[in-house]
Amino acid sequence: MEVFIAVVESGNFSEAAKRLDISSVMVGKMIAQLETLLDTRLLQRNTRRQHLTEAGKTWYQDSLGVMAALRSAEGRIESLRQFPAGSLRISAPTTLGSCVVASLCSEFQLRYPEVYIELELSDRFVDPIAEGFDFAIRVGQLPDDSPFVAQRLGDYKMVIAASADYLSSHPAPQSMADLPAHRCLRNTLWNKRNAWRSGSLPLWPENTVFSCNDGHALRRAALAGAGLILQPQLLLADDIRQGRLISLLEHALPAPRPIHLLWRQDVRASAKHRSFIDWMREQAPAALA
Repeated sequence: MEVFIAVVESGNFSEAAKRLDISSVMVGKMIAQLETLLDTRLLQRNTRRQHLTEAGKTWYQDSLGVMAALRSAEGRIESLRQFPAGSLRISAPTTLGSCVVASLCSEFQLRYPEVYIELELSDRFVDPIAEGFDFAIRVGQLPDDSPFVAQRLGDYKMVIAASADYLSSHPAPQSMADLPAHRCLRNTLWNKRNAWRSGSLPLWPENTVFSCNDGHALRRAALAGAGLILQPQLLLADDIRQGRLISLLEHALPAPRPIHLLWRQDVRASAKHRSFIDWMREQAPAALA
């Protein structure tokens, strides 16, 4: 099609060949193949000149439109490579996502407004490939055979805290052995696989006075004086700074768990993926500190 347009606009095969940097013989072969494919004559030729047949005029006009659309499509693809645009689906744990990831995604969009983000917060185990996520954020050690590329973003630190009202009527625990004697708040999502531990033993009592599957609800209960809470530092940090909660047993806290951004091996092809990876690498450590 491109060769045919060049022949029409150049006036003959020789000039079209120069324009396309191919041989005149190749131009002639391509025109012959095109006419065979369409089963019609597009050009009437003699030794001195050539002119378009009616079918040739129609094909020429339509070819111009097709080539313009093709160039436009190529330009849009190139634009995607150079400037972040399009949609990103991201999976993150609920508390980490609501406290940190949502803000980072919003700030990313302020810089790249042509990127549309779908952020799904869930504490279930997500399969990014099967469920169509561009990125997944995970807390904890990754398996050695992980099929993903991983960028470490920071550490997931835990704190134990209680309100001053609670501690006014319950002496502050001095060791982890004191926890069973206290009113403790528990996240029902903890299980044998993901429970926080002190050595080989579960860190938090199984028998608790208040259980919930949401960290924000547990925080509200702790602020109301319901008992001791074990939750991520990023959830309780502001309450501790403002004195609404008091940090406890800092010497006995479990080791932080790593936080990783995961993506498939092949997603770095577009600017939106590259830019998001760079953004999280640059911004997440400070947000998680």
